[in-house]
Amino acid sequence: MRFKQPSVLPGFNLAFGYTIVYLSLLVLIPLSALVIKTTSLSLAEFWQVVSSERVVAAYQLTFGASLIAAVINLFAGLLVAWVLVRYSFPGKRIVDALVDLPFALPTAVAGIALTTLYAPNGLIGEQLAKLGIQVAFKPLGVVVALTFIGLPFVVRTVQPVLQDLEAELEEAAACLGANRWQTFCKIIFPAALPALLTGFTLAFARAIGEYGSVIFIAGNIPLESEIVPLLIIGKLEQYDYAGATAIATVMLLISFVLILAINLIQWWHARRHGMRK
Repeated sequence: MRFKQPSVLPGFNLAFGYTIVYLSLLVLIPLSALVIKTTSLSLAEFWQVVSSERVVAAYQLTFGASLIAAVINLFAGLLVAWVLVRYSFPGKRIVDALVDLPFALPTAVAGIALTTLYAPNGLIGEQLAKLGIQVAFKPLGVVVALTFIGLPFVVRTVQPVLQDLEAELEEAAACLGANRWQTFCKIIFPAALPALLTGFTLAFARAIGEYGSVIFIAGNIPLESEIVPLLIIGKLEQYDYAGATAIATVMLLISFVLILAINLIQWWHARRHGMRK
């Protein structure tokens, strides 16, 4: 059984060994230590920690808000990438640079800025309050913060794909009688779908573990707007390391299953698309 493809470049064994060691030191060993620390709890104690009402509510908010934010960014990111690739307009370079702003901003700065805007007395929050909508210190605020930090992942993943997509394909479809919607569904969307799924996965994964930009706008109200990372920090501050690792282990398992499912969808789509070719 061959583990490598024939290549004119030497060094596979060294590069492969370095990759395994590097991933072990940075990923496998720390995660293994997390699971091992959790085993210091009995099964009853573990279940008591991870199934408490407060922890379950935090899991629901964290994963639910992360999923909603990632779906929003899926559509918004495609639209922003399309505008940046297909249109020329004054200030395009500035808009393109603004997309990366969530990458550059410290998460605490992003959280304070969003809270200032969406607080009941903020510039946007005050107007929304007149409509009976409260963003800050509510689950909606968590979704807003996670959408803000996740948008660049989708835009920067989809943008190169759209740049490489030849405009002649769309022109050919138009010549064959396809309308704009048919061109999008049959040509543009299938080509961009793998990149969209990748961007969705990255945005979702980032949102699950986000802390700094969320704690300010969430308000951290137990059973309402409290996220899992905050619970873990609280356990650590109380020197309850086993409880913190128990919550983190469940979060790790759920995240792994969800990301694995998304990757399987990507693999299925790539295989199906390849078979059609």
